[in-house]
Amino acid sequence: MGGLTAKTTNEEEMKLAKKGKKYQDAVALVDREQQYNAEEAIELVKKTSIAKFDETVEIAARLGVDPRKNDQQIRGAVVLPHGTGKTQRVLVFAKGDKAQEAEAAGADYVGEEDLVNKVQQGWFDFDVVVATPDMMAQVGKLGKTLGPKGLMPNPKTGTVTMDVTKAVEEIKAGKVEYRVDKSGNIHAPIGKVSFDTDKLVENFNTLIDTLVKAKPAAAKGTYMKNVAVASTMGPGVKVSTSTLNLK
Repeated sequence: MGGLTAKTTNEEEMKLAKKGKKYQDAVALVDREQQYNAEEAIELVKKTSIAKFDETVEIAARLGVDPRKNDQQIRGAVVLPHGTGKTQRVLVFAKGDKAQEAEAAGADYVGEEDLVNKVQQGWFDFDVVVATPDMMAQVGKLGKTLGPKGLMPNPKTGTVTMDVTKAVEEIKAGKVEYRVDKSGNIHAPIGKVSFDTDKLVENFNTLIDTLVKAKPAAAKGTYMKNVAVASTMGPGVKVSTSTLNLK
């Protein structure tokens, strides 16, 4: 994503100099040294959106955790109050009554071994995968295929469940997953540039609140180190952590 980093490096600054005039003009609107409150930052993100398409607005948060330790890994999902602006294509691995429930809930694809084989052959026409626990023995065969793409169902994100109706409906309503990477960063979408500012702010606050509640007991020192927001093609805008409700 263009310009979105928790910490700008000299290398990134050099890359900025090679960007086009529209991007340079957008960067000029942002004080790289200043940290804004959430509303100000999101307003700037909307102003600095330079693409002709409706860009996604994303958040990047650098957390004070050590993901190498099992008790400091952060992973989960949250339903944003105003959704993400994108309709997710949901694949559900289920059988019998649960397959019928998934179809009734609006799942785009529902199946068993037939879809497992199809995915193994390189089919990826979906955005999120849900599976019932009794299907995981078969779905487990797709670990090397789905894992690297972040698509493997997981109980922590609510995608391994018997309540397929709830899972599908939440995903369709704007559920987003978050997972800390090896550097302690989390990236997640919070909507589209076309959203009203107040809706983006509410989605932003919902995600921040969720991350705060997910703070591991083993994490020491400053937890929310840096936060930034940006559009798909626009520059990153720093958010002051002192303006956030981190309790």
